[in-house]
Amino acid sequence: MPDKFSKEVRSRIMSKIRGKETSLEKFVFRELRKRKVHFQKHYKKAPGSPDLAIPSRKLAIFVDGDFWHGYRYPTWKHKIRKKFWRDKIERNRRRDRRNFAKLRRLGWKYIRVWEHEIKADRLKATGKIFNFLDSTRLKPVPARLRRV
Repeated sequence: MPDKFSKEVRSRIMSKIRGKETSLEKFVFRELRKRKVHFQKHYKKAPGSPDLAIPSRKLAIFVDGDFWHGYRYPTWKHKIRKKFWRDKIERNRRRDRRNFAKLRRLGWKYIRVWEHEIKADRLKATGKIFNFLDSTRLKPVPARLRRV
């Protein structure tokens, strides 16, 4: 089935799609800043360049788009007619799995927040992030186990 847009129009449409500084990322950034969480954006030193990273605690947060990262991809891949897009999404999914495995091997903990989660319930999505941050906090060492 031919594209309903000319190559020039399709190119202009696709050029507007951003991988960084999306509205969803900006929302998450704002919420973390409100709560005084210090983080680095698009941290290049960690595999996969997490959207948000706290390197001192080896924590990574990914804010991923449902289409580009293939949320429940096996259930809707038959709807994609162009082999190019199927291949692209499958490559993205393989790359994500490789990067998550590398992060685990390096001792990082990570969480992935999907686009649909943020759009459906922003409070619940940010709650998921804050629960992740709280659960990975270093627990204080009891006084009886502390070295003097």
